[in-house]
Amino acid sequence: MASIWSKILAAGVVVIAAGAATAWALTKPDPHPDSHWAGLGAPDLAKGEQLFWAGGCSSCHAATGATGDALKVLSGGRALRSPFGTFHIPNISPDPNAGIGNWTLAQFGNATTRGVGPDGEHLFPSFPYGSYSRLSAKDINDLFGYLKTLPASTNVAPPHELPFPFNIRLAVGGWKFLYFNDQPRVQLASADDKVKRGQFLVEGPGHCGECHTPRDATGGFLTDRWLAGGPNPEGKGTIPNITPGSKDIGSWGESDIAGYLETGFTPDFDTAGGSMVEVQQNIAHLPKSDLEAIAAYLKGRAVALGGSGGRAMNLREYKGQSGVVEFDAEDEIFVGHIAGIADLVGFHAKTVTDLETAFHEAVDDYLEILAKAAG
Repeated sequence: MASIWSKILAAGVVVIAAGAATAWALTKPDPHPDSHWAGLGAPDLAKGEQLFWAGGCSSCHAATGATGDALKVLSGGRALRSPFGTFHIPNISPDPNAGIGNWTLAQFGNATTRGVGPDGEHLFPSFPYGSYSRLSAKDINDLFGYLKTLPASTNVAPPHELPFPFNIRLAVGGWKFLYFNDQPRVQLASADDKVKRGQFLVEGPGHCGECHTPRDATGGFLTDRWLAGGPNPEGKGTIPNITPGSKDIGSWGESDIAGYLETGFTPDFDTAGGSMVEVQQNIAHLPKSDLEAIAAYLKGRAVALGGSGGRAMNLREYKGQSGVVEFDAEDEIFVGHIAGIADLVGFHAKTVTDLETAFHEAVDDYLEILAKAAG
């Protein structure tokens, strides 16, 4: 009998050990291999500066209220409050002790695109590496090269203030297993280079979804509501819906969006407010072509309505799949109308399936209207 129990106990130990090994294999830090960062050559500092502004580095890492040249002193120290505790933004200036002056390109790149710290530890996703993962090795080389030209600061940020279990870095591996990926947030059908550039800027360095997309209880994106707005992840207030049919910017044209990003003025001559003030001031440093690309993506991209496999449905793609002749990229009336109806009808939907059904019905109804008008 003792022998049987010994065998059962041994088998249990093996099963537990196997489970632990599998869990570790699935959730351990996963940096890029060294070869990923090799042979990149000298950084392009001009492109690095563009990525600096697109990524909003100064919005978090510069001192509160910084202006002018002080925006380039990335001393850290700001408090980022969240439902999981308070994160204190680190110093990423070139200082060798308080900042990242002693980091290698690989350490910086893996932190920025893989969420892996210089000592191989998981980084908390308060740092938006889930978005920055879309930057190429060359992008990282250019950005890192530019950061090294900025002033050093000896400021040391305080440690994070996170209650258990959110202070356990090993648990971040589970979060990454569930939510982290470097794939496009939206599948675009037949997108031109302008829209693709906008997609890169919005989904990548601009990390717009980090605020404009609502999250579930564990901090992961609700992917079927991409850019659909929601509670402010940092505290009070709400973040606006910036999908094509939203009540916030649904009536804006591409030129209105580009103009807002450049000047901070809405089409109604209102101004950017809250945290968007710093975001707009950063983005305004980008060339006009990039601002226009962002606008083209926001107006032509998918409305966050789910779809099979959690993929958002692209309006142009839907119209094409429905057997209707493709329409021009300038046909924003269609985009706004369909998105607006679906948003209005779907507001009372209880599930994503209900919302998707409302969307499809709205599309069919509008196509019928167009057919009658043409006939």
